[in-house]
Amino acid sequence: MSAELSSPRAPSAEDCLLKAQLVQKIDALLKERGLKQVEAAQLFGVKQPDVSKMLHGDFRQFSVERLLRFLVALGQDVEIVVKPHRPDEAATLRIA
Repeated sequence: MSAELSSPRAPSAEDCLLKAQLVQKIDALLKERGLKQVEAAQLFGVKQPDVSKMLHGDFRQFSVERLLRFLVALGQDVEIVVKPHRPDEAATLRIA
């Protein structure tokens, strides 16, 4: 087996930006609801230190899918809409 196949790929800048935007939403919701990290950890099914790391920018261990599940656990509807982009613009990925 080659080293390329056995090692995980490095996250792209776009992946990191997407995760950062999701974590920003999660953080805003936690603050809005006055939830402590311990309460968030119970809600998400993770340990409090993991919530702390995530909120301080170390979210490598969390996939985009898992971050989306955290938003659902916070009572948010998550929609993924795929549509053709306009020919005069570059295709985008955005969090609203």
